[in-house]
Amino acid sequence: MFVINQNIEGLNIANLAWGTANAKTVTLSFQVYSSLTGTFGGVLRNSADNRSYPFTYSIASANTWTSISVTVAGDTSGTWLTNNGVGIRVSFGLGVGSTYSGTAGAWAGTLYQGATGATSVVGTSGATLYITGVQLEVGDTATSFEHRPYDMELARCQRYYQVGDVHLFAGGGGSGDGTVLFPVQMRANPTVTFSDSAGTANTYTDSAGNGQSFSINVNSANTYRFRFQNLLARTATWWEMNYTLSAEL
Repeated sequence: MFVINQNIEGLNIANLAWGTANAKTVTLSFQVYSSLTGTFGGVLRNSADNRSYPFTYSIASANTWTSISVTVAGDTSGTWLTNNGVGIRVSFGLGVGSTYSGTAGAWAGTLYQGATGATSVVGTSGATLYITGVQLEVGDTATSFEHRPYDMELARCQRYYQVGDVHLFAGGGGSGDGTVLFPVQMRANPTVTFSDSAGTANTYTDSAGNGQSFSINVNSANTYRFRFQNLLARTATWWEMNYTLSAEL
């Protein structure tokens, strides 16, 4: 089974009221380019993978950008998270097979990853498929793709993933403490990993260029900051470390 997935945070789809009698209609739009022609498929589904809406779209001309718009009536059944978990999964099938393919155009109480009868991209050697400009919005009409300012887009990305480096001073023969504040609140407590400038995990580099290993204790890891302690220093010095924070869906 081959699919392209995009998870949408539940806080961003709370206004859809899916799972209730007031469920709102949405429209999925995107641009697609493929070396193949025919009918292709995808799915909207919930985090529990027990509600699925298979859809199809057509590519009439190979190696030509095609605008696609798919309107989906909101689901009045099932559980759709409206917290910081996965609200909606958007999937594009590249080769799903019959077991996880369902009839397009209707909600189903099971896990589907594609639509029945859809073209298998991976089934043709050397075939290509490109997708861009994906947008899911409320209503039955697709609007122009929203181009947000760079700083706004960056902040949205940092909610899920951040990288950076730390430069702090540690006392001679003792230990150093430090706190790093996140530029934006992350979606959830992140997984924190560290490395020195050469990429060696759980190592920091002191001002003399010596890589020193350490046992790190990450305290108060939350959506705003992390704190580290007991960074050993042989002499009064500063040290540096790269870090990665991941709170991806």
